[in-house]
Amino acid sequence: MMEHEMRKIPNTFGLDVEAAVFLEYSSVEELEKLIAAGYITSPYLHIGGGSNLLFTGDYKGVILHSRIGGIEVIAEDEEKVALRVGAGVVWDDFVAYCVEHGWYGTENLSLIPGEVGASAVQNIGAYGVEVKDLISFVETMNIEGVKHVYRMDECGYSYRNSIFKRPEMKQVFVTYVGFTLSKKEHYMLDYGTIRQELEKYPGVDLKILRQVIISIRESKLPDPKLLGNAGSFFMNPVVSREVFEVLRKQYPRMPFYEMGTDRIKIPAGWMIDQCGWKGKSLGPAAVHDKQALVLVNRGGATGADIVALSDAVRASVREKFGIDIHPEVNFI
Repeated sequence: MMEHEMRKIPNTFGLDVEAAVFLEYSSVEELEKLIAAGYITSPYLHIGGGSNLLFTGDYKGVILHSRIGGIEVIAEDEEKVALRVGAGVVWDDFVAYCVEHGWYGTENLSLIPGEVGASAVQNIGAYGVEVKDLISFVETMNIEGVKHVYRMDECGYSYRNSIFKRPEMKQVFVTYVGFTLSKKEHYMLDYGTIRQELEKYPGVDLKILRQVIISIRESKLPDPKLLGNAGSFFMNPVVSREVFEVLRKQYPRMPFYEMGTDRIKIPAGWMIDQCGWKGKSLGPAAVHDKQALVLVNRGGATGADIVALSDAVRASVREKFGIDIHPEVNFI
């Protein structure tokens, strides 16, 4: 358990922000001690890798960060394996571990930044897979030190959302996440350019698919160490078929994904690109030149610069398409 003298808040946007207090813990027992000793005073915020946060200034309270590690097999049969994983495990390290062990399910979520605890809060997703499809339970502790285990069906999962994102759940900290993965060979390949990329390989296995997903992501998404960003900044809007059909008459080439009989997902990145924003900047904040869904810090940007760019992009999309796109990134 440690309090950092250096109070810089880790964040993938590369913003120069500090916390009044920065606390880290490596076990549930350490978290219990921090709570019992009264270290966690209001306001407080629990973060993961800082990959889905936009700090609009210094944080005047306590920032908490979990370093709870460990990937443990808790049950196993010929078809499935059940795992209990520490909230502080780096998400992509967990994916690499699963692929190495021949467990199917996480591979399409390769290279998503952040940590396991945050994956369960955000319901991260990519290339046709959402983490809710793999989660079996979420272990938590609240600000009073009370432990509770949520079954997957109690987590209220929907697109990039869960009950853990509700304001009243800010006092609940994820400690471990349970996953159920398959040992039977199966792949999710019908999304984006996966099949096209796979043509470069003699066949498909878990390692090859992970490599393909990483290649696709790297071709579109800048490395936060080189160019500050939070990955996809906006959620893809889901509209009714009626709205979609009206738009399709105007834009016959508009890409889309069916989400059921009356729900159609339209890529926000495509709409932003149509508005002419790709590669454009507003001061030191810019829309990435390879993927319009990504906002980047070209160097020296503040949170306010990125908010201003986000507002301008949203206004353009609203004006052109009549659709409101919403940030996936949380503004603090």
